[in-house]
Amino acid sequence: MMAITDWPAGERPREKLLQRGAAALSDAELLAIFLRTGVTGKSAVDLARELLTKFGSLTQLFAASEADFCAVHGMGQAKFVQLQAVQEMARRALKEELHRGDVLNSPRAVRDYLQLLLAGRHQEIFLVLFLDTQHRVIAVEELFHGTLFCGATKSFVHIG
Repeated sequence: MMAITDWPAGERPREKLLQRGAAALSDAELLAIFLRTGVTGKSAVDLARELLTKFGSLTQLFAASEADFCAVHGMGQAKFVQLQAVQEMARRALKEELHRGDVLNSPRAVRDYLQLLLAGRHQEIFLVLFLDTQHRVIAVEELFHGTLFCGATKSFVHIG
């Protein structure tokens, strides 16, 4: 295994991000930057790929339980807590954007907002989005939540 520091500068995740922006990186490369280091015999990118393979996607990784996440060699409670903090910061940043005037003017915008807002929740949630006449979020109120899901989940968004 070759250490990331031995890779050409343009292929290293951090340098690539600085040169081309975060959007140019794969999910594994972004996750590797978050992880910072690998484990014996695996670079941070290799470890990130292993996590994505095990959990199937970034969304499923964010939704993983502490026990499942920590079961991966090299992952522990500290990384789990950091990952949860990153997810919550992303939620709050999106909420700030929406309250500053960005609008939910399409079904896709609503879906994306709700996916980020509800990611990792393991219960059915019935909530109401209160919008002004320009489709800006005024408030989000959770009215009810259900029981734990068993198995796969599917999101449904009714707009109308």
